[in-house]
Amino acid sequence: MKEIKNKWLELVIVLSAPLLSVIDVFIINVAIPSIKKGVHATDAEIQLVIAGYLLGYAAFLITGGRAGDHFGRKKVFFWGMFAFTVASCLCGLSTSAFQLNITRFFQGLSASFMVPQTIAFIQVLFTDTRERAKAFGLYGITLGVAAAIGQLLGGYLSDTHWAIAGWRLIFFINLPIGILTLWATQRYVTEIRKHQATKFDYTGTLILTLGLFSLIYPLIQGREAGWPLWSIALIVLSAGIFWLFIRNQQQKLERGGNPLIDVRLFAIKDFNIGLVAVLFHFMLHTAYLLLSAVYLQNGMGVSALDCGLYFLAPGVLFVFSSLAASRLIIRFGKRVLQVGVVLLAIAFSLQMALWKPGTDSWLIILLTGIWGFGNGLVLPSLLNIALKNVPAQYAGAAAGIYSTFQQTASALGISIIGGVFFYSAKNGWQAAYQAGVTGLLICVAGVALMLFLLPDPKTAKRKSLPQEPGKDKGAVEQEAATQYIAAE
Repeated sequence: MKEIKNKWLELVIVLSAPLLSVIDVFIINVAIPSIKKGVHATDAEIQLVIAGYLLGYAAFLITGGRAGDHFGRKKVFFWGMFAFTVASCLCGLSTSAFQLNITRFFQGLSASFMVPQTIAFIQVLFTDTRERAKAFGLYGITLGVAAAIGQLLGGYLSDTHWAIAGWRLIFFINLPIGILTLWATQRYVTEIRKHQATKFDYTGTLILTLGLFSLIYPLIQGREAGWPLWSIALIVLSAGIFWLFIRNQQQKLERGGNPLIDVRLFAIKDFNIGLVAVLFHFMLHTAYLLLSAVYLQNGMGVSALDCGLYFLAPGVLFVFSSLAASRLIIRFGKRVLQVGVVLLAIAFSLQMALWKPGTDSWLIILLTGIWGFGNGLVLPSLLNIALKNVPAQYAGAAAGIYSTFQQTASALGISIIGGVFFYSAKNGWQAAYQAGVTGLLICVAGVALMLFLLPDPKTAKRKSLPQEPGKDKGAVEQEAATQYIAAE
């Protein structure tokens, strides 16, 4: 492979994928009242605007990573960004809730192809341990900053009145950014060597997508319809589909195939605990930004623009605490994350007790600031904690499972906690927020428990995976490295 020049410029270019993909999760939140009015949507349809995007994202994330292996990282990144840009414009042109939800699903699907290439590029561009740590730190910070930018832009653009409705601009803004990124990709980004032997697991992808849809769709639409029999049946069916998916993956692994998920990773207890921590944290993270944005506007009478501005301070504090955490975790280990979880619990409890119509702006800023600072101590470091004990040669596969869990958790947070919030709104917005925050606090307790059970990363050692029948350890490691690691 030829020497790569301007690697930091290439990093900036490929970081546009996680930046845009996360912005488009959270830019919706503050604009929800405007979107609901613009497309005449119900509460359930509005939930699907967010959850449908996350569903498309989660279901194809691992497949997107495999596509980069097979067709080339630069090529898949380019066409993923192109599809994302086109889908964004189609979202902005939607005239009904049905059209918007369909185009949002495809927007999430296209994001699932462009985002995994960013991680692969980091693995290739930065072979030095210190530089790679810095690059992954920038990746984590990008995710947090994008969430704050999304809330801010959503508030500003939805309050903007041009020739078209302001809420449509939150989708059209991706057009100039997408075009600039496509040009820069073609000009400055270097292609990575392909692994032609990599094959798609089409049946695994189909089964996983059906399982996620069968779980998430009835959780949202069932509440709106009064929990009819079909919604209960679909939820029960989803459990069977997930069992079928695991069996399908195990059988392919036993036959020496290329399953979507390497189920041997689930033999590592600490990895499973880390995934549960990821599940709880991203459920509360995504749900909180939805609940707070809707409550500040509908329950406390804050304008969309002011609502977006309230998330500027927590965004700045998130960056500050993220940078501090990356250094402190070396010395204090998981205690850094545990302090962050305590701050989240304090912020949510005080918001539930003190946020009412007429609340002073300084109190809103203070409590969102505590949340932002605490979240910065947890979110960027959670990946490192969750994957710490995974054998190095399985890092790519584990990261794919982590990312899929992350997006699925976000969709479940919108579906479950968001569903409780909107259902309780019949008793008033303050009651709805208290019910929703109660759900957030349950998730905080879940994260705290998982962190308690996890070994400290300062002393933890990587563990071995069980070998496949008929293969020695060296063969297993070589196969895993060939299948999952993007470059040598």
